[in-house]
Amino acid sequence: MAVKKKNVRVLIADDQTLFREGIKDVLTGEKWIEVVGEAADGEEAVALTKKLKPEVVLMDIKLPKLDGIAATRQIKAAVPEVNVLMLSSFEDEAHVMEAIKAGANGYLSKMLPAAELVNSIRTFTTEGLMIPQQLMGKLLQGLRKMDEGAPSQASLTKTEIRVLNLLGNGLSNKELALELGCSVKTIKNHLNSSFHKLDVTSRTEAVVKAIKLGIISSDR
Repeated sequence: MAVKKKNVRVLIADDQTLFREGIKDVLTGEKWIEVVGEAADGEEAVALTKKLKPEVVLMDIKLPKLDGIAATRQIKAAVPEVNVLMLSSFEDEAHVMEAIKAGANGYLSKMLPAAELVNSIRTFTTEGLMIPQQLMGKLLQGLRKMDEGAPSQASLTKTEIRVLNLLGNGLSNKELALELGCSVKTIKNHLNSSFHKLDVTSRTEAVVKAIKLGIISSDR
């Protein structure tokens, strides 16, 4: 008997009711997606994420009470296993950098056609990182400003580099531990060491910066 695939549980955070309902209608048409909640402001997004623990939060960058950046930061601090995909009409370098530094796992344009949004979520849930090519260029441009004193590949251990490579493939800490044959605590130690050496604060930021510095390949 085939094992039934688990649905991807999604929470939508956007203050525009029509836009939020439109995304919900698109996603509920997909059998593998389950919309578990909706939030109209940042505070509600944080509260519902803590309560419902969805796999993915689609987060508008501009929200009342608590903006999407601050909400993402609080979510990643409280429930780091939740993946945040930022949805924004802003595609400039500053906003992309700010979102990634806050811990967002991806950044998508609100102008995406419905089919592309669904495909992006599908890609994100399998690869663990979603930054379109046109935005990746802007992100790397921002990272160039952080180059001074950047670590060389040699300053990272072979295990840390391997962890970063696997991290870019979307593996969780538990999956990383199984792959490397060690404990989850050891994986966390490797990640903390890598974050310190790369001067980053999130998994996504670590992967992106490692790609930019040539420590790991972007061909994945």
